[in-house]
Amino acid sequence: MADRLVDTFLDLVRIDSPTGHEGGVARYIAAALEASGCVVRFDETEAATGSDTGNLVAALPATCSGKTIALSAHMDCVDPCSGVEPVIRDGVVSSADATVLGGDDKSGVAAIIEVVRRLSQSDRPHPEVRVLATVSEENGLVGAKALKPEDCAADICLVLDAAGDVGGIVTAAPTHYTFQAIFSGRAAHAGVEPERGVSAIVMASRAISSMELGRLDAETTANIGTVHGGSATNVVAPTCEVTGECRSLDHEHAGVVRDAMDAALHAAADELGGSVKITWKLEYRGFRFADDAPEIALVSDACADIGITPRLFRTGGGSDGNILSAKGAPTLVLSSGMTDVHSVDESLELRQLALLVDLLEAVIYRAVG
Repeated sequence: MADRLVDTFLDLVRIDSPTGHEGGVARYIAAALEASGCVVRFDETEAATGSDTGNLVAALPATCSGKTIALSAHMDCVDPCSGVEPVIRDGVVSSADATVLGGDDKSGVAAIIEVVRRLSQSDRPHPEVRVLATVSEENGLVGAKALKPEDCAADICLVLDAAGDVGGIVTAAPTHYTFQAIFSGRAAHAGVEPERGVSAIVMASRAISSMELGRLDAETTANIGTVHGGSATNVVAPTCEVTGECRSLDHEHAGVVRDAMDAALHAAADELGGSVKITWKLEYRGFRFADDAPEIALVSDACADIGITPRLFRTGGGSDGNILSAKGAPTLVLSSGMTDVHSVDESLELRQLALLVDLLEAVIYRAVG
């Protein structure tokens, strides 16, 4: 089984799957799951996501009563992820060339395929297991956002997409807002008649300087990401675009910070005689579990079953877990052994991949009624 798991992972990382081109990986997963007795379909969301395939939605039928477990991983990888050639040294797999490995999130995909195979080949009773393999996660959780809530229905959903050793359990993730603000002023010759101009760049700088940015408290951050404006040194800039964001593990406080940033943008435009058009977007809503929540207890007990110590932590980043949680499934994000993700130094210890499969199997058997 260990060799089969490694072979599956190596197969997956060799399949090119940049965001929007997940079709090859999707076909591989579908064939593997169907061979293990799953009912597999695609949700036909290509028009919404821009991918060459829909999200994969599968189910391994229950052989007994118990909690329905959903397992989720995304199929796309960040660039450069084409032509990956994995190499194994001392039990650690990495990319031979200047590409990412693709363990983010093919470690999760490989683990799901393997645990489904084990369940289907065992006489031990198991509850229903659902599989959600999403597209276009890396460009804004687009695939997960397109899923229908009924496709995400489960008693607990485990998203296999956090870095670090197996045993890590994300107990909270933030609400995340982004904005685009376009300031409009009035152009004038900067050397001849600057008095006639109203600088959009000055408006933007006034707004930014009045904001509280960076880490605002233990649960909250705010940032200005880009500033673009002006056309030449001798022209008072008539337009300037600013983008930024705020996040908080406290959903209500994220809204308070958003409103404060919005007010600063409007105030700067008003004070300097210009205008601003602001577009806010809720990228995803946060989730939070108490440390003694039954979902945490289920995974923690499964960790004990395989001899590892659970590690509870909160994150300032988002994942498909945010989206699936908002669609109604109690969702935990689990560490899957990935290291140095989104870089050409990415690697995965194969022992961690094996532990991830063991953990999923332990969770599923603990969910038997």
